Amino acid sequence: MQESKRIRVLLAEDHAIVREGLRSLLEKQPEIEIVCEAEDGRAAVERARELLPDVVIMDITMPKLNGVEATRQITEEIPQIKVIALSVHSNRSFVADMLEAGAVGYVLKECLFDEFVQAIHAVSAGKTYLSSRITGVVVEDYIKRLVNVSDSPLSSLTSREREVLQLVAEGKSTKQIALELHVSTKTIDAGRRKIMGKLNANTIVDLIKIAIVENLVSFDLDRVTTAAMAV
Repeated sequence: MQESKRIRVLLAEDHAIVREGLRSLLEKQPEIEIVCEAEDGRAAVERARELLPDVVIMDITMPKLNGVEATRQITEEIPQIKVIALSVHSNRSFVADMLEAGAVGYVLKECLFDEFVQAIHAVSAGKTYLSSRITGVVVEDYIKRLVNVSDSPLSSLTSREREVLQLVAEGKSTKQIALELHVSTKTIDAGRRKIMGKLNANTIVDLIKIAIVENLVSFDLDRVTTAAMAV
């Protein structure tokens, strides 16, 4: 009898202890194979392109490129890859942002491991999986957001502009952003000015406030100060 195909999983989580714990548990599942780990969103996108896993487990709040934008890039470029969001957040905006970006699953970190495995099997079979505790509010809010998607100020930004905005809000300097995105500092300067114009932001602090409100980054006073001084 032919052995069934294993589900190839890429695990994207910036906290090493959480990542290692999940890997240890998942490796005990004979039907699941961990093909790679990623500690930030940009690495997750790169590894997904290289390895073409069946499923990506994607933490939402990650450095360099957050889980929402990483999910958007993966699902737009390689739609056959299924993304499951893994988060401590049950807030409607987090869940709706991930679903809008292309995720087909959303599991809370507080869930039992059996539910996590169930989600992997569900999405690999072409189904959608949402943690039971958030299903009702998610469906209602997701429908509203589909109708009013332009309500978010970030809807006017391109994917690359959202990347730059996140990096600015994380406190990266113009030179650091240019090196990370493999472009010139002039390109980043021009891009930042364009972003500020689209968002009606007069200062870097204004950009950071918008990034926090729109869940691109979490609030951190030290990071706000660093970002404001980094340009």
